[in-house]
Amino acid sequence: MNSQYHAVVRGSIPDIIRNEEGVYEGNLIHYFQILFNHAQNLERPYHNFRHMTHVLWLCHKASQFYMNELTQRQRRNLLIAAIFHDFDHSGMFGNDDLNIERAIRALRKYLDPIDTPHVSHIESLMRGTEYPYAIALENLDLAGKILRDADMGQTLSPAWIQQVVFGLAAEWGKKPIEILRLQEPFLRSMSFHTEWGQKMFPAAAIGQKIEEAQALLALLDTEAPQTA
Repeated sequence: MNSQYHAVVRGSIPDIIRNEEGVYEGNLIHYFQILFNHAQNLERPYHNFRHMTHVLWLCHKASQFYMNELTQRQRRNLLIAAIFHDFDHSGMFGNDDLNIERAIRALRKYLDPIDTPHVSHIESLMRGTEYPYAIALENLDLAGKILRDADMGQTLSPAWIQQVVFGLAAEWGKKPIEILRLQEPFLRSMSFHTEWGQKMFPAAAIGQKIEEAQALLALLDTEAPQTA
């Protein structure tokens, strides 16, 4: 692979899966194959392949940020939890505890034997993403707080209208305008709990997303001019 091409793909999902930069122990090829070939929710409107790999990507960036605070093993646990946290998600509103149990069942079924001594930690990280939050923030370790921050990060991505507004509307059986109207109160209550999360998603970015949601609603509420 020439250096120019490698520079382009550095930080991509294949790069993360292969662990090109040695951020964590081993690689995640086994788990990526399991996700791609066996997860039943890859094409859901929101809880889909894009969401799970986006959370993985964000957790990898956080792992690089916390190279001195997390061991390679802890970073591996975090990234496995990111891949599996919404595995086989039903896409239905409510009962997220059942979604977590479904994801944990998949983790146990496909667990690489080398990760057996650490499965309880991986599971605890996944449980921290149950929403509404069932585990208090102060009961999460650093990796748990990172995963929770990353799980919310897609709300501030450029693809949020398609992924969040239309995606959640489809999963919850609501109209997109209903979800769009929920964005401002949700964003105003949003907070990130790690130093990485606060730098990755600063208050200014949240403010800009609120303004974008307001502007979209204003356009939709405006009476279109009559054409000749």
